[in-house]
Amino acid sequence: MTKVYYDDDADLSALEGLKIAIIGYGNQGAGQAQNMRDSGLDVIIGSRGDPSFEKAKEDGFEVLPIAEAAEKADIIHILIPDEVQAETYENEIKNGLKEGNALMFSHGFNIRFKAIKPPEFIDVMMVAPKGPGILVRKTYQDGFGTPALIAVEQDSSGKAKERILAIAKAIGATRAGVLETTFTEETETDLFGEQVDLCGGVSELIKASFDTLVEAGYQPELAYFETLHELKLITDLVQAGGLEYMWRCVSNTAEYGGRTRGERIITEQTRETMKEILADIKSDKFAQEWINEYKQGLPNLARMRAEDKELPIEKVGTKLRKMFKKQ
Repeated sequence: MTKVYYDDDADLSALEGLKIAIIGYGNQGAGQAQNMRDSGLDVIIGSRGDPSFEKAKEDGFEVLPIAEAAEKADIIHILIPDEVQAETYENEIKNGLKEGNALMFSHGFNIRFKAIKPPEFIDVMMVAPKGPGILVRKTYQDGFGTPALIAVEQDSSGKAKERILAIAKAIGATRAGVLETTFTEETETDLFGEQVDLCGGVSELIKASFDTLVEAGYQPELAYFETLHELKLITDLVQAGGLEYMWRCVSNTAEYGGRTRGERIITEQTRETMKEILADIKSDKFAQEWINEYKQGLPNLARMRAEDKELPIEKVGTKLRKMFKKQ
């Protein structure tokens, strides 16, 4: 059974006298930085000078160029997008690292796939809240917190575990519960979930089911409600109580139809494809593909974004969602 860490397992004194530089002040950076500061930690912000620079200043932080913030800090928490982390590390962080420093992440991509190769004289650790930054901040302010994962990849100081637990406590995660993992496990499961289920799989399922109804002659508006709009209602039930709770909350007709037909959608062939996708992740094939895509200027991603904006389900949805806005 996985051990879950709570407030009593973490001690903020492990971070006494240490300065933390949050690199990036987007959704996750802002939420974590504000929680850490409210917990009494010494936090500064490293920014490229984009709009987040001014936002961090407005929120009362000392804001510096990334290289200056990283050199000034003991713990450098990198919260910029995956695809720019390696370049930023090489050009603005690496040369300023000192013995006893720590690199911290909220996703293990660049360490797992060796796009960033830290020196042996620093700690490498991760705290990964299982929710967006706005939720990390809100649950903290509400007196609770967002669950998180922690991991230690490199423990040069001998204190990495206690320090990452203290960071988790500072952002409120130990109020809800923190699970220990590894950079490899967090990265591979995260990518798999995004591709197969949460983002990729569900998007294709919605588009295919919508298209099937419309091609059969049903009104696009009705198809939208039945295949996209109501999905949130179902996932809210699943999140609240699990799959069986969801089945108990829907009609007997929906339960019987879903239980007997679902396996005809997710077939053995589908499961084999999932295994192939997982193999691509574990072998670094996907990571190399994504890194190359970024280096080439994101041509395929730009094309897919443009194509999907023109999908009938997007146009119908834009019109129908206005019905739910307050006048």
